[in-house]
Amino acid sequence: MSAYFIAQIRIHDREQYRVYEDGFDEIFARYQGTVIIVDDHPTVLEGEFRYSRIVVVKFPSETEALRWYESAEYQALARHRFRAADADTILALARE
Repeated sequence: MSAYFIAQIRIHDREQYRVYEDGFDEIFARYQGTVIIVDDHPTVLEGEFRYSRIVVVKFPSETEALRWYESAEYQALARHRFRAADADTILALARE
């Protein structure tokens, strides 16, 4: 069953966030994920979008998504994101 990592991100320090972005691909390539969406200007159809970015990443399974997210390499890199932005993230499983 596919799993989707979904992040709504409010970036407040672009320079620090760039450090996160610069290291992301190298770590992410070790896992079986596919970046589906990175959008800094999504179209809001209902309600409010109080973030500056939406990210959607697809993994072949919940296990693989958690293997990536919980890895020491990603968590070390994510510290830059934690300092540079506020985010709400979820992992959602596809109905297949």
